[in-house]
Amino acid sequence: MAFLKICIFAIVVGTALAQRNNFRKGAGHPASQRHLPKRPTDPPPTEEGYEPTDECPEANGFFPDLEQCDKYYSCYEGKPTERLCADGMVFNDYSPLEEKCDLPYNIDCSKRSKLQTPQPSQHCPRKNGYFGHEEKGVCDKFYYCVDGQFNMITCPQGLVFNPKTGICTWPDEVGVKGCNSQDIFEFECPKVNESVAVTHPRYADPDDCQFFYVCVNGEIPRRNGCKLGQVFDEEKKHCDWSRNVPECADWYKDRLTDAELEELENPKPKTKKPQRTRGPSRRKPAKAAHVEEEVEEE
Repeated sequence: MAFLKICIFAIVVGTALAQRNNFRKGAGHPASQRHLPKRPTDPPPTEEGYEPTDECPEANGFFPDLEQCDKYYSCYEGKPTERLCADGMVFNDYSPLEEKCDLPYNIDCSKRSKLQTPQPSQHCPRKNGYFGHEEKGVCDKFYYCVDGQFNMITCPQGLVFNPKTGICTWPDEVGVKGCNSQDIFEFECPKVNESVAVTHPRYADPDDCQFFYVCVNGEIPRRNGCKLGQVFDEEKKHCDWSRNVPECADWYKDRLTDAELEELENPKPKTKKPQRTRGPSRRKPAKAAHVEEEVEEE
């Protein structure tokens, strides 16, 4: 009798559910879709009636000043807030989504060349940046300034500071009076015909066996050097060990011993460090001891 009542109840409930308009049949249909993300509606409303201005070409973002390279505007809902980069830095206008100041070497400020009033300190014309040495003729030294504090840097041999790029380059690329190739090296490339000029001929430094000059296109001298222990062979036009070049055989006599020269020419092979070996484990072999005890009991 109880079983009959259960069957009748199930039939009634099933019939009621089947009559509901939103009832769906089919395998795999979820019982509830509340866990699914809400479907997107219309796109977000835009700010109607907004008119672009010089400070805020768009309602939101970061935009450069049209005249001053280190000034920019933070725009929110069309309202600009004027901001200024640290002295020596300029605004990076590559993306309106980023608020970023950068060194002037990386940004084109030709169309907005004005800058804030400098805040100089010792060796630093502005608080931040790379600046050449104050003394004329000192071309291979420059200052790196951060918040008005300087650090002097020396370029590698044969290079000079380029104020246009903030790095060390060849003297012929700098274009600064007193820092060109002829001023720095006091060397003039011999005149050669066009067939020789295209090979960028090399010439020994008359005062230093370790160095030589490369004449770019036969006209512009660039100073290069051989590695320690070697000298430039004027006849063969390449670097070689000093003992192989008679006119420079004693160049390192007062700087390196014969043993040091020998080691530079024939370096000892590097020995591999022995692999670290692990000692016996200090942990007690608990399982093994347990097995032994069981064996003894048998």
